[in-house]
Amino acid sequence: MTESPVSIALSPAEWHLVSELRAVPSSILKEKALELFAAVLDFAREPRCAEVQADGVPCDTPRGDCEQCLHVDWMLETLRRRTLEGVEHPGAVR
Repeated sequence: MTESPVSIALSPAEWHLVSELRAVPSSILKEKALELFAAVLDFAREPRCAEVQADGVPCDTPRGDCEQCLHVDWMLETLRRRTLEGVEHPGAVR
C-alpha cells in the first residue's frame, strides 16, 4: 500500500495527536496504540451501548446508567488520570 501526502486543516489539539503518534517508533506497541485509538474514536463517534435495555431497545446514549456505559466511562477516566499522573503500570521496568 503506497501512502501519499494528505492536505487537511487540523486544530492545534488534532495536530498534537498526529505529531505524537508519528513520533512513536514502528513497533507492536504503536500498532496496539493505533487499534486502541481507533476503538475509542469509534465509540466516541457512535456512543451507543449494544446492550438491550429492559424495554428491548438498544441504548442510544453514553449517559445511560447501564453497566457497560459506566464501565467504559470508568476505563477511559482511569486511563486519562493514570496518564496525566504518570502512574506506572504494574509491569513497568525501571
